[in-house]
Amino acid sequence: MERETALLLYRRMVQIRKFEEKLYQLFLTRPMPGSMHQYNGQEAVAVGVCAHLNRDDFITSTHRGHGHCIAKGASIRALMAEMFAKTTGCCRAMGGSMHIADYSVGMLGAMGIVGSGMPVAVGAAWSSQYRRSGQVVACFFGDGAANEGAFHEALNLAGVWKLPVVFVCENNVYGFSTHYRRVTPVENIADRAASYGMPGVVVDGMDLRAVFDEAATAVDRARKGEGATLIECKTYRYMGHSRFEKAAYRSSEELDEWRKRDPLVLFRDFLLGSELVDAGELEGIDADVDREIEDAVDYAENSPDPKPHDYRQYIFKVNDEFPTHHQKES
Repeated sequence: MERETALLLYRRMVQIRKFEEKLYQLFLTRPMPGSMHQYNGQEAVAVGVCAHLNRDDFITSTHRGHGHCIAKGASIRALMAEMFAKTTGCCRAMGGSMHIADYSVGMLGAMGIVGSGMPVAVGAAWSSQYRRSGQVVACFFGDGAANEGAFHEALNLAGVWKLPVVFVCENNVYGFSTHYRRVTPVENIADRAASYGMPGVVVDGMDLRAVFDEAATAVDRARKGEGATLIECKTYRYMGHSRFEKAAYRSSEELDEWRKRDPLVLFRDFLLGSELVDAGELEGIDADVDREIEDAVDYAENSPDPKPHDYRQYIFKVNDEFPTHHQKES
């Protein structure tokens, strides 16, 4: 890994972690709208995969989408403004945490319905193949989504048509409060890839370098027209399922064991051990990201609120000259 790449990837992981930590504090101390699902602990997955994507490549996300947005290069300011439901947000205050998107960087959207991003990813990949644009799609989803019908339909179609999509299962052990082994009869979700004629790979999702290496192969394969890959990243979320959920279904000992392999610490130790950088440089990045996050909060707080009827700009309108079926009957 080249020095400049390593520094960028470290920065991206720090941005995600500090963004999420700041959000948790804000939701405790401010009248923040809506809810949130945090990405703390899973940073290596989004960053390791998105490192190989071009700006015009696509990603689809889950209700835990902040980290994916940041890894794909979305503006921290615009993301924070969206959290505050401000018009300067990346969705103009119409998306919020669970439906955040940024088409300018190929982020097609975080989707609250479990598994719903997979058909969207396949559609985007088919579009790329049809247009011969060379674009690749990375589809992020959780272990719970791997038991939805959309998973099997999407992988089957991607396998049949050899679509340029990389399916990234972030197996963080729990689908809400259910351990994945209680509802999944196979040891590895990646084992299912064989049913759809594509490679299935299991990777340590806490190790950025491991994710980076496997994603490089999968993205390159997709870009060459050789078809889809299913990557299962074994990872862990540090926070509860959603805003302030206590996660009483898991033990503190289990959480502590996973925290011993924190992706930021692992990658920081690698960088210092390899002598690619020195500690001062990494501390400088940490401090710079702290300032970036505080700037984003100031920007969001001082941005205008949406007006009551702004939503009308972003929905379909029925033309009065062509009444709906209901209007015809009445």
